Amino acid sequence: MDNPMRSLWLDTMLTLARTPLEALAKRELKANMKVEMKEGADRESYVHLETLARLLVGMAPWLEGKSEGSEERIRSHYCELAREAIDAGTDPSSPDYMNFSQGFQPIVDTAFLAQAILRAPTELWEKLDGRVKRNVVNAFKAARSRKPVFSNWLLFSAMIEAALHRMGESDWDHMRIDYAIKQMEQWYAGDGVYSDGPHFRFDYYNSFVIQPMLLEILESVGFHYDDWHERAETVKERSRRYAEILERLISPEGTFPAVGRSLAYRCGVFHTLAQHAWREDLPESVSSAQVRCGLTAVLEKCLHAAGTYTDDGWLSVGFCGHQPGIGEGYITNGSTYLCSLIFLPTGLPESVSFWRDEDESWTSKKAWSGLDFPMDHALKS
Repeated sequence: MDNPMRSLWLDTMLTLARTPLEALAKRELKANMKVEMKEGADRESYVHLETLARLLVGMAPWLEGKSEGSEERIRSHYCELAREAIDAGTDPSSPDYMNFSQGFQPIVDTAFLAQAILRAPTELWEKLDGRVKRNVVNAFKAARSRKPVFSNWLLFSAMIEAALHRMGESDWDHMRIDYAIKQMEQWYAGDGVYSDGPHFRFDYYNSFVIQPMLLEILESVGFHYDDWHERAETVKERSRRYAEILERLISPEGTFPAVGRSLAYRCGVFHTLAQHAWREDLPESVSSAQVRCGLTAVLEKCLHAAGTYTDDGWLSVGFCGHQPGIGEGYITNGSTYLCSLIFLPTGLPESVSFWRDEDESWTSKKAWSGLDFPMDHALKS
């Protein structure tokens, strides 16, 4: 691998992944992972599924891709670790068996694991043996007993069903998907942004969950109904607009506004932008090179700060380093692994323009340097 920026991304991702995946492969996650959460919170039963699902959902495109040379050997090793981790978390006889059916939180992280499988169906599904596949299906169906909150959580129910469809389960629930699609349309606020439930909140949930899950659900199962299929193009157009907005939020220094809830997810804020870079369908005003350079600056701010990891390699609660005060009552060090979402472009081969084009300043860096930059225009639909 002769691309220093790609090496930086991979080294950062593997630093994030190594400790939890190696622990799970040995079935020692629960034994070794000290839970960090707000004082008085009761989240111990959720943290392990959070860690697995949120780590894999960002790594999945890289796991699914083919690399060359030493990178391919590393990728193959991590694919095996990931499959062993899924086995450890879904095997009822495992000491690391995870909670898929107690409390409300399991619906969230079962959905992130489902999204990871949709993104890496060969490595994270087809290559599982029959026993593990049965355990995964049983775990996903156990999560059906959880009632979603009337918010972006509707998409979690839908994502689980989309994965069951991909797994060949004939009893996947069309209605849970249809309800989520139709309700999200009711919550569309304009200019590429959805309200997260009946009341608009200025946060990053359009990127953490809403836009990426809605788009991938429709592309996975949309062919079953004309109205789902027809909705997909509009949803993609809105998502690309939101990616355009996110790119403009990256400051010249690689920082971004610390607004809204769940800031402990760090660079997971840029899920939608990373998704469209990985899909190679960025909006016309945004080049892949400026996204690569902007996200690299973000990555270094969010995941290279002192205190980001504990001495034994676990991710801490924080936004830039260790800042436990920003951890809401639902935040654990397991849930913070959603920062992995920035790594989706690692699924692109080293030969494509995202990695090969000359460095380019991102929009805010151009704007604050006196360089020409494109005007911003609202989306009309």
